[in-house]
Amino acid sequence: MSALIEKLNWRYATKKMDPSKVVPEDKVERIVEAARLAPTSSGLQPFEVIVVTNPDVRARIQEIAWNQAQVTEGSHLLVFAAWDNYTADRINDMFDLVNEERGFTNEGWENYRQMLLNSYPARDEQVNFEHAARQAYIGFGMSVAAAAFEGVDATPMEGFDPAKLDEILGLREKGLRSVTILPLGYRADDGDWLVNLKKVRRPKDQFVSLVA
Repeated sequence: MSALIEKLNWRYATKKMDPSKVVPEDKVERIVEAARLAPTSSGLQPFEVIVVTNPDVRARIQEIAWNQAQVTEGSHLLVFAAWDNYTADRINDMFDLVNEERGFTNEGWENYRQMLLNSYPARDEQVNFEHAARQAYIGFGMSVAAAAFEGVDATPMEGFDPAKLDEILGLREKGLRSVTILPLGYRADDGDWLVNLKKVRRPKDQFVSLVA
C-alpha cells in the first residue's frame, strides 16, 4: 500500500479536535500549496484560499456554520472562495502571467485566450461562479489529501451560510464567494464518536467500471 493511500485510510472527518494542539505553519503552508498547485480549467485558478487563525473571527464563523466545534477547536480554518465571475481582466491577467513566467508567447495560446475572452465574460454570472466553484473543489480535494499526508486532521464542511461568511470575511468586495471550508487541527484523545469506527466505502466492483 502506498504512503498516500495509507494516509487516506487513516483520515476521517474529525468530529472533535484538541484545541491545545496547533498545526505547525510549515504543514499548513504545504496543505495550502497543494491547493495552489491543483489543476484548473484553462489554468485560470479561479479561486483563492483564506487562512483564518484569528479566534474571534473563527468564533463568528462557527455561529453561521451550525455551531460545528471544529471551526474553533482546530488551529486553522481554510476558506475556499471562488471568483464571482469571469472577467476579461481576470482572464488576461492569468494569460499574461503565463507568458511572463515562460518568457515567450505562443500563437496557439493567444488564440485560446481570445476564445475564452469571446465566451466566458458573456456568460451568465451564476454560470461562471458555479464553474469557478468546481475548480475550487479540485484544490479543496488536494488540500484534504495533503492534510492526511501531513498527519493533520481536517473536516470538510459545506454546512455554513455562504452569504454570511462572505460578509464576515469581506469576500464580495474582493470579487469572491465562499464555496467550502476546511478546519485543520488534531483529533482529541477522547470525545469523538467517529474516531474508532471502521471507514466504510462502496466496494471497488460497485465503484469502478472498466471500458477496455
